[in-house]
Amino acid sequence: MASRAVMVAVLVAAVAATCARAQLHEKFYGESCPSVEDVVRKEMVRALSLAPSLAGPLLRMHFHDCFVRGCDGSVLLDSANKTAEKDAKPNQTLRGFNFVEKVKAAVEKACPDTVSCADILALMARDAVWLVSTTTILSKFANATSPYVWKLDSQCCSIMVFFQSKGPFWEVPLGRRDGSVSISNETNQLPPPTANFTVLTQLFAAKNLDSKDLVVLSAGHTIGTSHCFSFSDRLYNFTGRVNPTDIDHTLEPQYMAKLRNKCTSLNDNTTLVEMDPGSFRTFDLAYFKNVVKRRGLFHSDGALLTNAFTRAYVERHAGGGYKEEFFADFAASMIKMGNADVLTGSQGEIRKKCNVPNH
Repeated sequence: MASRAVMVAVLVAAVAATCARAQLHEKFYGESCPSVEDVVRKEMVRALSLAPSLAGPLLRMHFHDCFVRGCDGSVLLDSANKTAEKDAKPNQTLRGFNFVEKVKAAVEKACPDTVSCADILALMARDAVWLVSTTTILSKFANATSPYVWKLDSQCCSIMVFFQSKGPFWEVPLGRRDGSVSISNETNQLPPPTANFTVLTQLFAAKNLDSKDLVVLSAGHTIGTSHCFSFSDRLYNFTGRVNPTDIDHTLEPQYMAKLRNKCTSLNDNTTLVEMDPGSFRTFDLAYFKNVVKRRGLFHSDGALLTNAFTRAYVERHAGGGYKEEFFADFAASMIKMGNADVLTGSQGEIRKKCNVPNH
């Protein structure tokens, strides 16, 4: 198995050309706001220590932002007449908007009118994944010397808190600008949980993402929860007949029974179900184990088994023996997705508040 250092080097080489074309780079705020990553991460540490379930929604929010108009923060915009992206059905279950505003306010305090909401969201998504893949270490003498170890100094004591990563970490290319347009109808570009493999690959290809990116990024479902209505058609109305036998037979029967016990009807709009039962607050490889057992929650998860390439990828990582390889793949795909149709240079703006344009 390749070492982490080698994999990181491969990762950097794989995405360098793409990011260069988009004028994004990791040190974009090196002079204008060198503390931005520290500011974002400290807010993330505080929030996830109190509400670890927020990690999944923040990752999902970045994903939903990038698939509509590119990674421009448009998913964060409000609309007086409820016609913005966040008002569309696929985004009505997004949460964490108020926390994004809190992080933006902290960044504005440190560096006014400098860092875009789109960049902040990309950093928050990275830290959400990283922080739910960590082991907390208490030490008086530890030395944080790599990107996989991060130090949060205590304000009162000699003991310092460290986070040793057991999951993916990547340097986020920065320099995105914020858009000022957000249209609810454009959320039809988002891959729905009901999609088959053909539809999924078409929607991903529109963002310059291939089949490998599809199977890798789908593993983001290893953290977080979902409402029953996102998959209940598999339990009660798979072909439109609406009767007890109208089920998705590709779903493992015992898992089907458990889901039906939780989601008792097609009309259940409130119940939440863990997307990765047993470890939905930890970023790990359990997602692949579930999918290969036909226990992927969404139809789109099961669709990964219908293609030879994605099925082989799922089966390879279901065994858990190639963790570092998957983490490197996830980091590369996140960088690639984060480069989708970005605004740079003089395009767009740097919003003062993430939910409203400056003008």
